[in-house]
Amino acid sequence: MNKQTLLCVFAAACLSGVASAQAPAPAAGSSDIVVENPNYISIYMEIDVNRPAAEVWKRVGKYCDIGEWLRVPCTIKSGKDGEVGAVRSIGTEVLVGKTELSYTYTQPVRAGRPYNLYHGTLEARPVTATTSKLIYTLMYDNSMLADDAARERDKAQKTMQFTTALQNMKILAEGGTLPPAPPRGGGKKQ
Repeated sequence: MNKQTLLCVFAAACLSGVASAQAPAPAAGSSDIVVENPNYISIYMEIDVNRPAAEVWKRVGKYCDIGEWLRVPCTIKSGKDGEVGAVRSIGTEVLVGKTELSYTYTQPVRAGRPYNLYHGTLEARPVTATTSKLIYTLMYDNSMLADDAARERDKAQKTMQFTTALQNMKILAEGGTLPPAPPRGGGKKQ
């Protein structure tokens, strides 16, 4: 057998093995679907920044920079900061995509909880040679929340949290210093 024939035989064997290893598609209405009626939502937020996008990204775009602008500890648990596959301590979030001035992350499946497909994307987008905007987009399934009121509260809370994060990123990217962090846990001291 020549090399080309061997490759064809090998490819055919691999393809038939792959085909037989694949599970058949579940029937419509199958109980294999974890979330029967998902309600995917996205939250789009942006803020203008008086700095070039590359400078903005250099200041606030590292994967664990989130710790500074969300004001929570962040460490890289595995992988390398900024590389696809890196896992940060916040939400055990996994970096799943990146460009020169953006990254996208997800949160892993958790035991005992329906998977909500949570993804976030942070981007520094050039507007002019000297200005840019920071864009934060969240996308997730909120169908497991009790009702429309709970879904609205959840969306409002996430919007407020990440709008504050964008405001903090703007301050940092424009060379400022963040004001003292508000007290955690309702502000009561023990």
